[in-house]
Amino acid sequence: MLTTLRKAEYAELMILFLIQAAAMAIWFVPLGPILDAHGLHAIKPFAFAANALAAVVSPLIFGAMADRHVAPARVLRWLASATAVMTAVIATAIQRGWNPWLVLALIQLFSLSYAPMFSISTALVLARLQDAKKEFGPIRALATLGWMGGALLISALGFDRSAFAGYVGAGFWLLVAGFTFLLPALEIPKSAEHLSWHERLGLDALTLLRNRNHRVVFMTTSLFSIPLCAFYPYAPTQLNDLGFNRTSAWMSLAQVSEIIAMFSLGWLLLNWRLKWILACGLGIGIVRFALSALNTPIPLLSGIALHGASFTFVFITAAIYLDQRIEPAWRTRAQALLALMNNGLGNLIGYLGTGWWFNACTSAEGTRWPVFWGVLAALVGAVLLNFLATYRTQGDGKLIKHNT
Repeated sequence: MLTTLRKAEYAELMILFLIQAAAMAIWFVPLGPILDAHGLHAIKPFAFAANALAAVVSPLIFGAMADRHVAPARVLRWLASATAVMTAVIATAIQRGWNPWLVLALIQLFSLSYAPMFSISTALVLARLQDAKKEFGPIRALATLGWMGGALLISALGFDRSAFAGYVGAGFWLLVAGFTFLLPALEIPKSAEHLSWHERLGLDALTLLRNRNHRVVFMTTSLFSIPLCAFYPYAPTQLNDLGFNRTSAWMSLAQVSEIIAMFSLGWLLLNWRLKWILACGLGIGIVRFALSALNTPIPLLSGIALHGASFTFVFITAAIYLDQRIEPAWRTRAQALLALMNNGLGNLIGYLGTGWWFNACTSAEGTRWPVFWGVLAALVGAVLLNFLATYRTQGDGKLIKHNT
């Protein structure tokens, strides 16, 4: 049983994830339709890729800062405040019809503060749990509820295609920044007196890839990120093609299976090997894309609903894997490296690649959705086969120490 003090702390972590995920969804989920509605089709792939480009650099830098120099809650406060300002500026730029490439430049600046935040929050939460396998799933489910709530709020306000969604998102980011004052500061491990620039930039985290299983997990999640990048830019477009309105609300179906998966994850982690949880997530991903390829309403909605379960069993399991296998002094950098591999390299290739693939599948007659999603399903199948062939279960479950 949790003590009263731990219950209060547990509630703080839940609220942090709830409001942060709501802030993320309020802007990210309707971004594609907003750009389309304001004649910014040409920059849409690059706008989504901007966050990926930022994630190549900023998570490692801010992750190293949170590990060695500044309390993670304070870093999160700075980033949330900057993100609030930039979200409002971007909304103004879109609403007033500024030059598309200036809008894109503003989105890139926004992404530098947006990209590292969830990996820092995840490391902060995991550091305060006594048993991450049992406790992280229910807490992370609050992020799912927050994401769903943010998407539903935008549809309820009728802002699915309106830049006013940005002002709502800015308000939520200020709420996140304010809430960090309620979080106790974690002790920062003492670092060496003289750190190299390699260490200050967080590049020493790359040494984690020397371990075979670490490398396989990082590569699997990064490769899976590539086809997954088609979801938020193009699933709303397919919904519109099939006659659905208020697409942000329909997209929140993904969070239904995500919540179920979150609450089942604790039991699965205690009873299944990590290899089979990840494999299950990849298998669900194949089914999810195959259903969307049928291009009819019920299968499409079913595919959207399965997206959350697939995401959870792959990415959340990977985050817990790192927390369990890597010594405490490296955990923020490990989560940051995961963000770099997935939200950075994987998403950069994914958003640009799926944007190119969408254009290749689209003509004056419309989009060939069966071809578009069918090829992405095949790519996920290849990732699954590679993971099953390369991940080793021998020695799995042990804490592994690292030296720079």
